[in-house]
Amino acid sequence: KETIIPAEATDKRMFRLLPVVAFASALTAFLYIPLGNCRSFFPFSGDLIVVLYFLTLPTLAFALAGWDSKSLYSAIGSVRTLTQVFAYEVPLFMALLAPAMLADSWSVSGIAGFYSVHPLYSLLNLPGFFVAIIAAQGKLERAPFDTPGAETEIVGGTFTEYSGRLLGLFRGTLNVEMVVITSLIAAIFIPLYVTGNPVLGFAVYILKTLFIVFILAAIRALMARLRIEQMIDFCWKYLAPIALVQVLIDLLMEGVLIK
Repeated sequence: KETIIPAEATDKRMFRLLPVVAFASALTAFLYIPLGNCRSFFPFSGDLIVVLYFLTLPTLAFALAGWDSKSLYSAIGSVRTLTQVFAYEVPLFMALLAPAMLADSWSVSGIAGFYSVHPLYSLLNLPGFFVAIIAAQGKLERAPFDTPGAETEIVGGTFTEYSGRLLGLFRGTLNVEMVVITSLIAAIFIPLYVTGNPVLGFAVYILKTLFIVFILAAIRALMARLRIEQMIDFCWKYLAPIALVQVLIDLLMEGVLIK
């Protein structure tokens, strides 16, 4: 459909560029996540930090897009998007980084390789798995954490003024982010891999990812939308302490089991 640029947009070039940046960032993060086996396309030491960085860029692009639109609905959605970042990002990052401490690796491929050799150690990360699932729902702005795009309150939130291919890129970014995040959680918390058979290995990856997608879909179907302050309270009162406990567990177990 037709792409319409608001006449009052602060920077029309940025208005067009932000959906591209968001989509490219989410897609690039996919390059460092293992698929058929424990090794990603371009693994290196510290690529987990890079993946988390690339996953943060789309959220910032969403907020800037809403603010640049000069629409009241978009501005409210932008503020809600940034507010949610401060709620879910700390628990999400701690939940994903804690298993890295036990694996003694900051590479997604290294973490996956460690837990594929020591699958029982992954049971220690069950609290972090729970936190990552819930926080990922907030990251993806899905119910019950979908206040930034609440249609009944603020029309389309940050995307209210977007249409055509630019809106398609933003919607595509959310879909790509879901695949990336579910793949990342599967790689870190579900150490099931098949070596020597790429087809079977990719099939196992699909099953793991679909299992996490099913959980996210069930949460979305069963939960009603929370208010923004309820979401913040929940993340800081419950998710953050559980994630901190997960960090302490992995630090202690690293000294006991690994050393």
